[in-house]
Amino acid sequence: MSVQIHPTAIVEDGASFGNGVVIGPFCVVGPRVVLGDNVELKSHVVIAGRTTIGAGSVVFPFASLGQPPQDLKFKGEDSELIIGARCKIREHVTMNPGTEGGGMITRVGDDCLIMVGAHVAHDCIVGNHCILANNATLAGHVLMGDYAFIGGLSAVHQFVRIGAHAMIGGMSGVENDVIPYGLVMGDRARLSGLNLVGLERRGFDREAIQALRRAYRMLFGPDGTLGERVDEVATSFSDNGLVGEIVEFIRAKSSRALVQPRSTNGN
Repeated sequence: MSVQIHPTAIVEDGASFGNGVVIGPFCVVGPRVVLGDNVELKSHVVIAGRTTIGAGSVVFPFASLGQPPQDLKFKGEDSELIIGARCKIREHVTMNPGTEGGGMITRVGDDCLIMVGAHVAHDCIVGNHCILANNATLAGHVLMGDYAFIGGLSAVHQFVRIGAHAMIGGMSGVENDVIPYGLVMGDRARLSGLNLVGLERRGFDREAIQALRRAYRMLFGPDGTLGERVDEVATSFSDNGLVGEIVEFIRAKSSRALVQPRSTNGN
């Protein structure tokens, strides 16, 4: 299939396109942009820098992808923005490439939905099947696991980790790490339980969900320190892969603390 480029679009020499690419009216595509098969830019889309967009992705009007990071330490290094396949990037979304201090790459996985006005900052790594609702913002160096959801008007602090299948409620400020399968919300977000609705929608069976609930109650119960409770859960659920993900996440090195329930003893 041929590439369709609207006569009002500006496409600089060097840009690379797969089969079936459609570039709509008034788009601007830079010289080092790579668009995979069947990528569509609706109109008024600006793509700059070393930006790659995977096959079947659609970018809606006034999105700006690949412009220099909003980081005072950025000195023009030759960093990248890589967006996966079958993503939907809605109006006014902004995404920036990486920096020398963060590995030089910002990456968004496959099958993601990035809604109106959302922002993915430099050096973020976003997993597959993730959703950022309207005006959700990720600061620099955020790690977001597969199937995680960020509610509208929420903001995630730099270097925070969002575990797989976690859900951030709308209008939340997330300053610390969110466990896999967790549900957090609030102006200064607190852990409110597990993302049970999301788990059910994604086909987790009743037995798996019940095991996660038991582990959650042990992890954030009143007895002992968090470290002691993590060790107890690791032993009690040693053959449960889902609980193991949470244990591994908590034990991993991080520059941020852990979002915990309001009632926890905080140890």
